[in-house]
Amino acid sequence: MTRQRKTILEIIKTSNEHMTAEEIYLKAKKVMPSIAMGTVYRNLGLMTEAGEIRRIPIPDSPDRYDKSVKPHEHMVCQECGEVHDVFIDGLLEYLRQSTGAEITGYDLNLRFICENCRRKDTIQGHR
Repeated sequence: MTRQRKTILEIIKTSNEHMTAEEIYLKAKKVMPSIAMGTVYRNLGLMTEAGEIRRIPIPDSPDRYDKSVKPHEHMVCQECGEVHDVFIDGLLEYLRQSTGAEITGYDLNLRFICENCRRKDTIQGHR
């Protein structure tokens, strides 16, 4: 494993967030000032293909990256874009039974308004 890949993986594994490639790049740049954005994208692709991390496609936003490759779903705040993990027990089995197909994977992003954004809107009188 290259130093760059090790650094990128360490950034993802130690984060409690679902970061974008740019956010990962900015953190990596602090550790390795000569690292290029292309290196980050290439390594994210390789790590995703290898099953080391998970890419979270988000419509109308940059993809995010998740340290957990265990099957789970995500909730994306419509206001701030924050991403939260959510585990819906039995969903994969339900999908298999409902479709009669061998589901090999899926990406499910639930849209919601997080507690912080709801609080801000209430304070500002929007809700």
